[in-house]
Amino acid sequence: MKSQIIQSFGAPSVFQFKEISKPELKPGHVLIQVSATSVNPIDTKVRAGAVPAVSPEFPAVLHGDVAGLVSAVGEGVTEFKVGDEVFGCAGGFKGTGGALAEYMLADVDLLAHKPKNLTMEEAAALPLVAITAWEALFNRANLVPGQDILIHAATGGVGHIAIQLAKWGGATVYTTASSQEKLEIGTRLGADVTINYREESVHDYVQKYTDGKGFDVVFDTVGGENLDRSFEAAAVHGTVAAIAARSTHDLSLVHSKGLSLHVTFMLLKILNKDMHKHYGEILKKVARLVEEDQLRPLLDSNMFTFDEVSKAHEYMESGEAIGKIVLKNNW
Repeated sequence: MKSQIIQSFGAPSVFQFKEISKPELKPGHVLIQVSATSVNPIDTKVRAGAVPAVSPEFPAVLHGDVAGLVSAVGEGVTEFKVGDEVFGCAGGFKGTGGALAEYMLADVDLLAHKPKNLTMEEAAALPLVAITAWEALFNRANLVPGQDILIHAATGGVGHIAIQLAKWGGATVYTTASSQEKLEIGTRLGADVTINYREESVHDYVQKYTDGKGFDVVFDTVGGENLDRSFEAAAVHGTVAAIAARSTHDLSLVHSKGLSLHVTFMLLKILNKDMHKHYGEILKKVARLVEEDQLRPLLDSNMFTFDEVSKAHEYMESGEAIGKIVLKNNW
């Protein structure tokens, strides 16, 4: 089958087209004829060699997010049949093959039926970011109706999903962005209040919107120095949920405010087979919300083909994307 592989870690140009063997069907798995995938920051980190502990062996087929058609069903599989449209985040990491190929072998516990009202490209944008946002908001931060939540990066991959999920969950949603265009998108996604972080300091917007008390929950999808800003924005006994915490911080504010800090690293449950089913269950809930018009992926206006994967990674690393970057299988 046709594929895009890497033989070593490196820059986006390291991808190369190669004919490789189609994966062999295994019990509890299906073979997916891949229609589309999307780029997530973890995909660029795997390609660059930044996270060798979770990287597949060379030659490696990358990308976890997939949408496509079931072309073969393994022994013991009852939930899916040949011809079903499915989506999930099901490989491209240690011990698994990824979606940048004509076919992908996937554990059925990591999949769900594709929402009927989405295209394959739209569905491929959802799995990793939707699972991450769901885990962070509901399983880690324990968001409940009536809470005030601050979500950083309104138009980021995880951020734009988190706004919609938090709103569906009954919270009052505040979100940050760097431009008027992104703030307007945040409003369309359902945010009650949008904040231009380049024009308002944390102190100013905490004073303005919470009378200085801070937010019940802060969801930090950015990391680095922004995590310190999240500690500052949180209320006493508040909760900070983070998805990027490979950094060093002064935890004085965490102590003085009695904050809870929760980190979500969604790959952990993909690398641990015993935890796969949890992600499939989240995707089923996500699919229902999509079909009920409660949730919608935000796609960047630039779409790429599998032959253009190097350009897609370059674009991701430029920081210019608004929403998810999608690749369509052109083979």
